[in-house]
Amino acid sequence: MKFIYPLTTTLLTVFWLTVPVFAEPNSLKKMENLQRLLSTYKCPGCDLSEADLSEADLSGADLQGANLQNANLKDADLGGAILSSANLIEANLEGANLSGTTMYSTTMRQANLKNADLSWADLYQAYLEEANLSGANLSSANLNQTKLEKANLSNTNLTNANLSNANLANANLSNANLNQTKLEETNLCGATLPNGKKGDC
Repeated sequence: MKFIYPLTTTLLTVFWLTVPVFAEPNSLKKMENLQRLLSTYKCPGCDLSEADLSEADLSGADLQGANLQNANLKDADLGGAILSSANLIEANLEGANLSGTTMYSTTMRQANLKNADLSWADLYQAYLEEANLSGANLSSANLNQTKLEKANLSNTNLTNANLSNANLANANLSNANLNQTKLEETNLCGATLPNGKKGDC
């Protein structure tokens, strides 16, 4: 019986020393992905979740299918970047430049896009449920079939934007500029319209 205690202690020691070894590769991989992105502007499918890319120059970057969930992209320049099928759930994109960005089927649920520039961006079939787009510039953006349920679009510029077949149920469009905006087959059920009225269901 005198050998049980030393053996148990040894096994526990090995266990606790081993745990960090399994955790490190993931963190190192994220660091490698970050370095790759900043040096080549290409990191499709990369895991960049929770990365701090605030004020980064990522114009024209290829981030198709990348995981940017909870990433900090505040005031970043993503003009002309490719973000199709990327995961930007709860990402911070406040004040970011997303002009001309390609975002087919990009998931941005509960993302912060306050005062972001999304002019001429292609958001076809993107997921923006409960996203904060207040004060954003969406002029001439393609939002065809985009999901915007409960999104905050107050004070946004939607001039010449295409919202055909988009779902804006219960969204907030107060004080939004809808001049020449395409609203064919758009779902505005319960949405707060620019004039303060509720959309028909």
